[in-house]
Amino acid sequence: VQLQASGGGWVQAGGSLSLSCAVSGRTFRGLTVTWFRQAPGQEREFVAAMWRGTSNTYYSSSVKGRFTISRDSSKNTVYLQMNSLKPDDTAVYYCAADSRLILSSLGVPSSYDYWGQGTLVTVSS
Repeated sequence: VQLQASGGGWVQAGGSLSLSCAVSGRTFRGLTVTWFRQAPGQEREFVAAMWRGTSNTYYSSSVKGRFTISRDSSKNTVYLQMNSLKPDDTAVYYCAADSRLILSSLGVPSSYDYWGQGTLVTVSS
């Protein structure tokens, strides 16, 4: 499985960005796809996820109501729409995927078998 993240960039606080994670190499439907982020000097943290084979979505408390995860199965792509961005959202954003993840491990980076290369999001104040 290969993941290709894109869409990062620079934006002023209050602005919006949309990230994409293109998935290839296996059936898209059987994968839970998750966005993580990592700010300089900090641990990688869970942002949002879409559970495999369903439309169930999960968000961290810090982004709920501002970010939306979605997918286009015809394009094998998962999106992260980020609105009302804050300087604290500045980080490298990674998409990850796994086919056997259990719900209790959703926010644990080491539980994922597949990772994209990361895309930098910078939010200026």
